[in-house]
Amino acid sequence: MISTATKTLQANNKTIYVALLSTLTFFLFLDYIPGLQAWSAWVTPPVALFLGLIFALTCGQAHPKFNKKTSKYLLQYSVVGLGFGMNLQSALASGKEGMEFTIISVVGTLLIGWFIGRKVFKIDRNTSYLISSGTAICGGSAIAAVGPVLKAKDSEMSVALGTIFILNAIALFIFPMIGHALNMSEHEFGTWAAIAIHDTSSVVGAGAAYGEEALKVATTIKLTRALWIIPVAFATSFIFKSKGQKISIPWFIFYFVLAMVVNTYLLNGVPELGAAINGIARKTLTITMFFIGASLSIDVLKAVGVKPLIQGVALWVIISLSTLAYIYYFS
Repeated sequence: MISTATKTLQANNKTIYVALLSTLTFFLFLDYIPGLQAWSAWVTPPVALFLGLIFALTCGQAHPKFNKKTSKYLLQYSVVGLGFGMNLQSALASGKEGMEFTIISVVGTLLIGWFIGRKVFKIDRNTSYLISSGTAICGGSAIAAVGPVLKAKDSEMSVALGTIFILNAIALFIFPMIGHALNMSEHEFGTWAAIAIHDTSSVVGAGAAYGEEALKVATTIKLTRALWIIPVAFATSFIFKSKGQKISIPWFIFYFVLAMVVNTYLLNGVPELGAAINGIARKTLTITMFFIGASLSIDVLKAVGVKPLIQGVALWVIISLSTLAYIYYFS
């Protein structure tokens, strides 16, 4: 039985959760009221993520199922909405520039991650491969797609997702600071963030925090990279002899491309419409970051353990430094 004190605490935590979410949403949409736009300037993706993290680590998870489901779908809708603010031809040019390194980095990260996890730290096969896949492609989405193919246990999925999630939260804060410290252009930062940060949410958030061009470049390259979920999942099925397993295809990426096509060729006469949809998408993305932050908890941190986290950090450092070298010496 749950004690009265526990019930009261849970109710208070849910009240705080709703109050934080309502406050963020209220200030975000002040941007649409003439004369009050300045009041919404403080609500950025990193701030929203930070508030969610602080809540989760101090109060626990108030609505874990709601957080997980809402963050998943709201992120997808936000990414599609961002497509209405992008030109298809410019996006294709940005994606093409990073294609060669994307192929090399995806394959290289999978091989290096496998070596570090299995040979160096002796981590179990599934957890090591899931962390490598999440780092190589697009974080939680790749893990969710590859996990069923591997027939991974819930505990293995949780450890891999927790590892990637922690590093994503850190990346959203430190990548823009590093980019400014290195005087990276917006195009350079967008390329770096798209390849070196795991999840699409943190890539888009970091790009938005750095600048308009950085956001466009980062989103395009990241979603191009995310398409690698499909061949990697098929390759995983072949390598580990997992037949008949369903592969999760990230359909929202195709809708993102469709949104760019519509914006480029059909909304030329009414650019205000595309800009309006894009503006709403940026705001829903910020709210998504709060949901993602609120999904972390002390239990997640405990479940991850030291070795998987070290594998994740080692891979993250390798891909971050190699991407920087590529940008400075070969692009």
